[in-house]
Amino acid sequence: MWNRIKALIVKELLATLRDKRARVVLIGPPLVQMFVFSFAATLEVKNVDLAVLNDDNGKPAQELVQRFSGSPTFSHIRMLHATREIRDVIDARRALAVVHIPQDFSKKLYAGKPVDVQVILDGRSSNTAQIIQGYIARIIDTFNHDVAARRGAPPPASELVTRHWFNPNLRYTWYTVPSLVGLLTMIIGVVITALSVARERELGTFDQLLVSPLTTFEILIGKTVPSLLIGGFDGTLILMIGIFAFRIPFNGSLVALYISMFFFLAAVIGIGLFISALAHTQQQAFLGTFMFAVPAVLLSGFATPIDNMPGWLQPVTLADPLRHFMTVVRGIFLKALPPEFVFANTWPMAAIAAVTLTAAALLFRRRLE
Repeated sequence: MWNRIKALIVKELLATLRDKRARVVLIGPPLVQMFVFSFAATLEVKNVDLAVLNDDNGKPAQELVQRFSGSPTFSHIRMLHATREIRDVIDARRALAVVHIPQDFSKKLYAGKPVDVQVILDGRSSNTAQIIQGYIARIIDTFNHDVAARRGAPPPASELVTRHWFNPNLRYTWYTVPSLVGLLTMIIGVVITALSVARERELGTFDQLLVSPLTTFEILIGKTVPSLLIGGFDGTLILMIGIFAFRIPFNGSLVALYISMFFFLAAVIGIGLFISALAHTQQQAFLGTFMFAVPAVLLSGFATPIDNMPGWLQPVTLADPLRHFMTVVRGIFLKALPPEFVFANTWPMAAIAAVTLTAAALLFRRRLE
C-alpha cells in the first residue's frame, strides 16, 4: 500500500513541478502578494493633507502651526483665509482635517485662560478621521505642556505615559507580515488541492486512478501529502522573507510553529479536497476556493478584531482554522507564545482537520461509487 501511495505522491509532485505555469503560480503570486499586502494593507495614516485656518497672527498661534508643519504625519499644510473655505476643502477631499485657531488664541494664552481650538474632520473616512484626531490632540497637548513649562506654570496634574509591548514603534508590518504567513499559506494549500482533482477530470487522467489498484483512502493520502509539502514550502519562503527582508523579530519556537502549521494545512487541505470532490472543472474549483477564502479571511481577525464583531458571529469564527493559526503565528513571532497557548490554538485546528478530511473522504467515496 505504501509503495502505491509513494508512487502517487511522486506523480503529483512531478505533475505540478513540470508544469511551467504551475511553478509560476506556486512562487510568483505569493511573493507579489507578500510585498503588496505588506505595504498596502496597512491602517497607518501617513502623508495626510491638513488645512489650517489661523485667525490669530500671534506668536503662539504661529508656533502651533509650525508644529503641525513639522509633523511627519502631515505631508502638506494648506493655509485657509476664510471660514467659508472649510466646506470647500473638505467636500473636495483636498484635506482630511481642518484646524481652526481662533483670533483670541494668543491673547487668552498669555492671560493664562483656557482657549479652544476647533478640529473639523472628514467623517466619510471614519477610521482615518479618528486616528488623525489622535495625532492632532497629541501635538496640541505637547504644545500646551511646553507653553506651561516656559511660563513656569505647574504641569498638568496627571500625564499619560504610553508604552507599547511587543511592538514598541507600532510598525504595522510587524502585524501584517506574520499574518500573511497564514493567509498566503492557506490560499496556496486550498488552491493546489482543489484544482488537482478538477485538472485530472478535465484531462481524463482521473479515470485512470479509478481503475488502478488504489483505494479511496490511498488517493486522498496521495493528494494530501504533496499539498502539505508545497504549502509548507511556501509558508517557509514567506517566513524567511518576513524575518530576513522585513526584519520582523522571531521570538518563539520554530518547532511549535511548524507543528501548528502542519495541522493548519491539514485543515485547509481537507477543505480543498471537499471542494475538488464537488467540482467537475477547474473553474468550478476556483470559484469554490474563492467562496471559502474570502469569508475565512474576514472571520480570521486579519482585517478587523474579532471582539468588534457581533456577539452571534464570534462563535462562528471558531470554525475558521485561519483564526487559530494567526493567533499562533503572531504570538510566536512577537512574544514567544508559551507552549500551552500554542496547544490551546492548535488542537482546534486538529479537530477541524479531522472533520474536513473525513467529510472529503466520505464525499469522495460517494462520488466514486
